Formats: sequence, structure tokens, C-alpha cells
Amino acid sequence: MPPRRRTAPPNSSIAPLRDLTDISIQTPPVPLDDVDRQILVLLSKDSRRSQRALARELKMSAPAVGERIARLERLGVIRGYGVRLDWSAAGFPMTVYLTITAVQGYQQSELVAKLTQLPELESLDIVTGPIDLLARLRVRDHLHLRRLLMERVWQIEGVQRTETSLSIMEIEPKNLVTELLSGEHVQDDA
Repeated sequence: MPPRRRTAPPNSSIAPLRDLTDISIQTPPVPLDDVDRQILVLLSKDSRRSQRALARELKMSAPAVGERIARLERLGVIRGYGVRLDWSAAGFPMTVYLTITAVQGYQQSELVAKLTQLPELESLDIVTGPIDLLARLRVRDHLHLRRLLMERVWQIEGVQRTETSLSIMEIEPKNLVTELLSGEHVQDDA
């Protein structure tokens, strides 16, 4: 999209991120022992696995495993459980990456709030460098993408410039939990 000449609202400040209050703040690491890591790895492979099945595999009692899982949830290590979809089968085969540059000085919290209302938005990151935001979107086809950009994204006040990249092939994501929590990347907590 060609750059638009927009100026920041007169009451904006030079701290465009100051109003972002509901973003996740980096939490301090939680001490995890080998059993905690094994539970996380097993749940990352199949979050529907029962506590009894986990207990058998870990050679522990089911209540002990349940207590461990509850602790990991309470401490925020486990933030939830979900479903992985085949987006093509669900009717949204196109993955789109959208880089967004905000108007200089514009309060990005307002921009983030408007972008997060888009149903097509899969993720949104505030990034460093020449752009401000990186969005990952799911759309049905090129017409859906064109309408989304022209009728919604480009109409958001505070958007100065966007660049769109289409994914031409998605590689199955690796299990990062397994990669990082069961190997040489783990630091001893003791």
C-alpha cells in the first residue's frame, strides 16, 4: 500500500506504547524439575491425555500428576489447552503476513485494539525495526484479503503503511516444548 500522509492526533505523546496495559508482561521463570518438564512434553504431544495415562507413563500416582498439572496451571506455565486446525479444511487456506507501520507518535494501544477486533487476525506482535506491528491473518481467498485490507485495515486511523506477504507453503510446526524442555537447552534449577 502506498504511504499515506497522516499526522498523529494533537494530544498524542512521544511514547506511543504507554497505553498498552493489557499486554503480557514477561513473567519470571518458574522453577521446573524433570517431572514438570516431562509432563509439559507429554501434554504438548497430546493435551487430551488423561492424568491416569500420564501417571502410568511417569510411574507416579494420578493424584500426584494432577497436583503437578494444577500447580503448573496456577503458576501460569500452562496457559490453556487447544485444538490445532487444518485451516484449509476449515475454509481459510491462505495465511497472510501483514507488516504495519503506525503514524509517528500515534498511540499504538488504539491501533492494537482496532486490529484485535478483526476476526481474521491470528496473532499480532509489536516488533522492533522499521515496522511497528506484525500481524498473521487467515483468509479464504484473494477477494477476502482485498476486502479486508481496503474496507477494514486501511481504514483504521493510525495506520500509515502496510506490506502484505502471502505464505506459499506452511511447514508443519515443530513441537517447541519438546525441543526446549527435554534436552541440552534445559538449565538445572538446583
